Amino acid sequence: MTTPDPRRSVLRAVDLLPTGTLGLRFRKLRALLSGLGIAIGIASIVAVLGVTRSSESHLLTRIDQLGTNMLTIVNGQDQSGTEAELPTGTAPMVRQVPHVRAVAPTAQITTADVYRNDHIAAGQTGGRAVRACDTTLLTTLDGGLLTGRFLDPGPYPVTVLGYDAATTLGVTRAGADQRVWLGHHWFTVIGILDPFPLAPEIDRSALVSFAAATRLLGYNGHPSRVYLRADKDHIRDVAGLLAATANPPDPSLVTVSRPSDALTARLAVKENGNSLILGLGAVALLVGAIGIANVMVISVLERRTEIGLRRALGATREHVAAQFLTEALVLAALGGAAGVAIGAGVTAGMAYFRGWAPLIPSQALWGGMLVAIAAGAVAGLYPALRAAYVPPVDALRTS
Repeated sequence: MTTPDPRRSVLRAVDLLPTGTLGLRFRKLRALLSGLGIAIGIASIVAVLGVTRSSESHLLTRIDQLGTNMLTIVNGQDQSGTEAELPTGTAPMVRQVPHVRAVAPTAQITTADVYRNDHIAAGQTGGRAVRACDTTLLTTLDGGLLTGRFLDPGPYPVTVLGYDAATTLGVTRAGADQRVWLGHHWFTVIGILDPFPLAPEIDRSALVSFAAATRLLGYNGHPSRVYLRADKDHIRDVAGLLAATANPPDPSLVTVSRPSDALTARLAVKENGNSLILGLGAVALLVGAIGIANVMVISVLERRTEIGLRRALGATREHVAAQFLTEALVLAALGGAAGVAIGAGVTAGMAYFRGWAPLIPSQALWGGMLVAIAAGAVAGLYPALRAAYVPPVDALRTS
């Protein structure tokens, strides 16, 4: 049985952390500044991933609430961007398609515009449109009213404003004293709609009944856009039948779309945009790692006396390298922990103000720490090796 050499220096694992953090404890400001780069990089990555996941979850929940079973039928647009007419019998024919639960025809009235009063110059519509509909629209879109009530079938000069139309017109409430100049007639605003994420064209419209459009606005009975709800299990089957049903003479002109797909596509676009921010976070992380390496190299130069003395007292090169590598790892880990905390705080704050449920992927938390530690290991490797090769005689040269 061999006995350990009493002259050989031993660095116990329990002593490695206190020894490796000597520089950090005595140079706190320098340690704080050098760890800041790592913290900013990790915070950027965690915040982007957290905000993205929270926003995505909120949007998907909203889409599920609005329903993924809504389809729209249009017959294209003319050169001015106005919806083309559909045959007059489109809505009754679509109702006969199997698995269709609700149908709501609408018609864009191209001969009428809506203004706040009769003193506004023609053409200054602000993107607003006039659209005729019936009482089935609200139930088919599963929408609600911000204030007031919805239309009835009568030919009365009353209107319900979409959310955006009401905002641009400056109308904040419904009532007998709230009127707009619509198609050269005064129409009373009896209601304002909640936003319709799946039907933005409704948000920009002033809605009137088919009877009022016929009597006052010259409506000819042709719809231009039809909304419908189908059974969720048969959406593809229904969509495949709608073009031929809506326009039997020329189905190729008919476009059938699923509005929820457009919202879902926004997620992919948003995620692509977030890659730029993630790239900036990675750059900040790289800068932080370079900062740690720079500080560690300066630390080695400043502490040559200490290193040489330890070597003279028997410390091996491995012990010295372990000391400085531990210092870099601790510095990076502290910066990573601060970055994770900052990123989580940013996510929570953004979610609170937007009304989202805060969600941070677990991979962002532990992944952020692992990336920070890995950056510290890479940044500390060269300074640790440089410290390991400081000769013992340096303690005598500088004393």
